[in-house]
Amino acid sequence: MTVTLKDFYADWCGPCKTQDPILEELETEWETVEFEKVNVDEEQDVANEYQVRSLPTLIVENDDGIVDRFVGVTQADDIEDALEKASA
Repeated sequence: MTVTLKDFYADWCGPCKTQDPILEELETEWETVEFEKVNVDEEQDVANEYQVRSLPTLIVENDDGIVDRFVGVTQADDIEDALEKASA
């Protein structure tokens, strides 16, 4: 099962900078999860495909599709719950 966490962000987004260290820490703990950063200014089509309207938006996916989506700064516990669900 492939689990991916897509982090939709923009360089001008303040809350995205708050989200970064949380994700960086998770990335070291969750080696089986693919962490992908998507700059919405550069990858508008991907942002549209996932219907991203606010930043930061985190989307947790597995082979079956989207498992969870978070809008706004999200704490590690909530993200880990979603990663566990996606990995199951």
